[in-house]
Amino acid sequence: MGKLIIFSAPSGAGKSTIINYLLSQGLNLRFSISATSRLPRGTEKHGVEYYFHTPDEFRRKIENDEFLEYEEVYKDKFYGTLKTEVERILNSDGNVIFDVDVVGGCNIKKYYGDKALSIFIEPLSVEILRERLTKRGTDSPEVIESRVKKAEYEMTFAPQFDVVIVNDELEEAKAQALRTVTDFLKK
Repeated sequence: MGKLIIFSAPSGAGKSTIINYLLSQGLNLRFSISATSRLPRGTEKHGVEYYFHTPDEFRRKIENDEFLEYEEVYKDKFYGTLKTEVERILNSDGNVIFDVDVVGGCNIKKYYGDKALSIFIEPLSVEILRERLTKRGTDSPEVIESRVKKAEYEMTFAPQFDVVIVNDELEEAKAQALRTVTDFLKK
């Protein structure tokens, strides 16, 4: 039976970069594809980037207890982790890696207990996070400020995670994540 690695972080903390690095390290990690009720963007395909469902389909899945965790981020815009997705990976002898929000990360950890390792990627400071989000050039100043406010809230969850990695220097954060995950998988 495989193990589960949960990553959560505020937007811009470097979580996706670290996850992509770990996926390339031969650890038999398979990315858990999330479900969403939003429409595909660009070339996104069902079952590749996300499992796309209508808001009504998503609600039916909630009623049928098909999610490990889910959240309605905006009205009718749901995101969640399907139990079948996790079972699919575990049944194929893989280890599951998650990229989820802090509440979802805490819920998955609660559900799987010691079979799961929860890792919080923390920016060195809120100001550095604001700089990273600004340098990305993908969001308006208003969106950046709302992400920074959300990040301040999300950072209060860090003590609930098994491990907190401060991403001050990306290469060191990647190395620390690799050591942490490798040690957990050996247990």
